[in-house]
Amino acid sequence: MHVAAPRRRAAAVAAGLGCLVLPLVASGPKAVASPPLAAGTMAAAPYEYLGWGNPQKPTDVMAATGVKWFTLAFILSDGGCNPKWDGSRALTGGSDQSAINAIRGAGGDVVISVGGWSGNKLGEKCSSASALAGAYQKVINAYHLKALDIDIENTEFSNATVRKRVVDALKIVKTDNPGIVTYVTMGTTPGGPDANGKDLIKKGAAAGLANDGWVIMPFDFGGHSGSMGSATVSALEGLKAAVKSAYGYGDDTAYRHIGVSSMNGKTDEADETVTTGDFRTILGYARQHHIARFAFWSVNRDRQCGSGGSGDACSGISQAPYAFTKIVVQYTG
Repeated sequence: MHVAAPRRRAAAVAAGLGCLVLPLVASGPKAVASPPLAAGTMAAAPYEYLGWGNPQKPTDVMAATGVKWFTLAFILSDGGCNPKWDGSRALTGGSDQSAINAIRGAGGDVVISVGGWSGNKLGEKCSSASALAGAYQKVINAYHLKALDIDIENTEFSNATVRKRVVDALKIVKTDNPGIVTYVTMGTTPGGPDANGKDLIKKGAAAGLANDGWVIMPFDFGGHSGSMGSATVSALEGLKAAVKSAYGYGDDTAYRHIGVSSMNGKTDEADETVTTGDFRTILGYARQHHIARFAFWSVNRDRQCGSGGSGDACSGISQAPYAFTKIVVQYTG
């Protein structure tokens, strides 16, 4: 991929993590009943990273844009097979839980994302599919989740054994939590998933994983032609073909099992700027085909940079506040 960890994948590596791993009960964590779905649609749930990039208060974003759902990033390993926010903050009792409580109190809800580019990955630290499923289940139970996103990148993505472990763990999660929505998010080429991505989808189909959305991140291509909107459509068509082939779906069903997580403004590549016009192109495609998900990285960046502004906290282009979120929230599935 790239020499430097891209901003989209910047799940800050937690320094000095403790190595204590909580003992697992032999039978593993049990599913906890979930509350009813919040108003709005989880199909439009942009990422916000509360541990990075000068994050806005989610309830302020909700009031300004009408968005109801957020994808909160990232859950990582604490050094063993145990999930924590950024690998260091406890699942419950802290600022992350307070933010989730506030979102729900304002009529919204959350998808929680596991993974990202940096840090210790649960898919690698958990030695079996059942252990990995147990780690995912702790996150689901902590927040009574309706949806879980596995953002599989870097060394998790490149390792065939880990790809299989993630697929098998998600199948256990789907069995143990009837009705839960699962997304698997990965990088892509302008023509669709690369060999690792296609293998991941094939492994999912072979395992009988009824994944709700295979999601691509159409940026950091390392070269593309045309607008980022057209490159995204090309990548999504390649994804649809891969999902259709692996699962034997018809076209309509295949489209309903793919998704996109774009990046707003300037990406990590000098030749890539994703504009609001590109987002409107993606919105039109999403509406035409009823794809599973339209998200982006990230709400933190959905504002114009001030003097000396960091690319982690602003888009790098001229824009109105929340211009990208206001487009994404128009997607209703």
